Amino acid sequence: MCVFAKYVPENSVKILKSWIEELDIDIKIITPRKTKLGDFRYSNGNSLITINNNLNKYSFLITLTHEIAHAFIFSKYKNTVLPHGKRWKLKFRSMLLNFLNPTCFPDDILIALSRFLINPRASTYSDYNLTMVLKKYDKCNSKFIVDLEQGDIFKISSGKIFVKGKLARKRFKCTELKTNKVYLFHPYAEVQNM
Repeated sequence: MCVFAKYVPENSVKILKSWIEELDIDIKIITPRKTKLGDFRYSNGNSLITINNNLNKYSFLITLTHEIAHAFIFSKYKNTVLPHGKRWKLKFRSMLLNFLNPTCFPDDILIALSRFLINPRASTYSDYNLTMVLKKYDKCNSKFIVDLEQGDIFKISSGKIFVKGKLARKRFKCTELKTNKVYLFHPYAEVQNM
């Protein structure tokens, strides 16, 4: 059995496995990183995809497909095209269409994912509706900063405690209570409300 099979919907395994074998990619499922869900790397003739182990099966499938799309684009164009440019978007969209059915995704995700695929972006977190729908299937119930009210107090994974401030362009200005330093937070940074 393949290393990723228990992390994705059962009906997606066969297609994913065929892509991985075609490209000869190693898959590593790793402890979560704060800045990314998955990653594709090519080094010394070897292709490697790493995926965070804390994703729900639907987020895992989307992220793994995203990274395999990078591998396909790299195998054809090397570093001559943009990582999330037109060619990648077309490839990612065509690959995800294989799974756009009720045997792989629940109806609420199908609706949000269909909209997202009109013009897929570098991160699924850049699409608010898709992010919120996928979050419903997560095991832990952390919140996003965007869900908090201004003035709410929250804690991040390092244990630091902040007060949510105003939106400054695309990020929220939040003040650490202990040091009074101001930090900028992505709207979809996961936090614990206090």
